[in-house]
Amino acid sequence: MRIRKSLPIIILVYFITISIFGQIENPANRYLDVYKKYSNATFPLKPDSIKHFVWFARDRKLIHNHTFLTIKRFTGAQIMYSWNQLEPEKGKYDFSIIREDYEYLHSHGKKLFIQFQDATFNPKYAGIPKYLMTEEYDRGSVQQYNENDKAEGWVAKRWNRKVQERFALIMEALGKEFDGRIEGINLQESAIGVNSEIDPTFSPEHYLESLKINMVALKKAFPHSTTIQYANFMPGEWLPGDDKGYLRSVYHFGQEIGVGLGGPDLMVKQKGQLNHTIAMMHEEKFTVPLGIAIQDGNYTGETGTNTIVKERENIVPLLHAFAKDFLKVSYMFWSYQEPYFSEDVVPCFLTK
Repeated sequence: MRIRKSLPIIILVYFITISIFGQIENPANRYLDVYKKYSNATFPLKPDSIKHFVWFARDRKLIHNHTFLTIKRFTGAQIMYSWNQLEPEKGKYDFSIIREDYEYLHSHGKKLFIQFQDATFNPKYAGIPKYLMTEEYDRGSVQQYNENDKAEGWVAKRWNRKVQERFALIMEALGKEFDGRIEGINLQESAIGVNSEIDPTFSPEHYLESLKINMVALKKAFPHSTTIQYANFMPGEWLPGDDKGYLRSVYHFGQEIGVGLGGPDLMVKQKGQLNHTIAMMHEEKFTVPLGIAIQDGNYTGETGTNTIVKERENIVPLLHAFAKDFLKVSYMFWSYQEPYFSEDVVPCFLTK
C-alpha cells in the first residue's frame, strides 16, 4: 500500500526533473570528465605514500641493470610467473626463478611483487601445468574469446573444484617460502571471455563463488605479504546498466577477508574501466590496499598495444594524480614499455 501511495510522487518528481534538466543524466557517463580535474598535474611527482613498482610482465630478465634500480621512489618490480613454470610436475614445485629475482632485487634494495598467471592472451599458450590438462581436471583450462568471437587466449578453470584444490596447494607452497619476504602477490584479472556455451560447467554465479574460494586460499597462504585480487570486469554483467552485483561482491569480499583489490589498465577516459574498476575503488571505503596498473598502451590511452606514438602528451602526472586522489591507491604498477617508461615515467620520478 505504501508503494502505491508513493508512486504518483515518484512520477511527478521524474517529470519535474525532465522539465528542469531536459533529460535524465546517463549514469554511465558520471565519471567521464573526472580526469579533467587532474589535467594540470605536473612533474616531478610530489612525494606520496604510494608504493610504486615497475611492471615487467614475464620479461623478468629485463630487471637486470634496469634504470628503475637507481631511482629511489620505485619500491621494486612486479613480475608475472605462470603456473606451469612453478609446478612443472604435479606436486613438484620449482621456485628457482622467483628466488633468483628476489635475491637480485634485494641486493639492490628493491622488493618483489609476484603476479600469479593462470590466464593468457595467447591462443597458443595455456600457462597451466600439463597434468591439469587431463580428464581428471576437465582439461584444466578453456579457451577464451573476445567480443568478436575470436580466440584470444586461455584461462584455468577457476570454477572447477579440483583445479581450485591444486591452486590452493601451490599458494600454500609459495606462502611457506615467500610470505613476509616479498612485498606482495596478486591474482590476475577477474575478466575472462568465457560463458556457458563455451564451457557448460561455467556460470557467472559459480565463477563469482570460485573467485572467492581462491581469494581465501591466497590470503591463508600469505597472511603477512600484501595480497591483491585484480577485479576489473565480471562475466554476466555490465555496469552500471546491468548490475548483477558480481563485481561489487568481489570488492566487498576482499574488504571482508583482508585481500586487496584493484586491476590492470588505468584508463581515465574509457567508460568500461570508469564504470567498473574505477567506480568500485572510488565509491567504497577500504582498509585493504588498493592497486592499479598502468600496462601496455595505457601511456597513450589505449590497452594492449605496442604501437609507438612519437608525438604525444605525457599523461603520467595525470594518471598519478587521478590514482592518488580519486582512487586513493596504495600501489601503482608502471609498465616498463618503451619509449614511454624512459621518456615519460622516469622524468616524473626524478627529484629536483
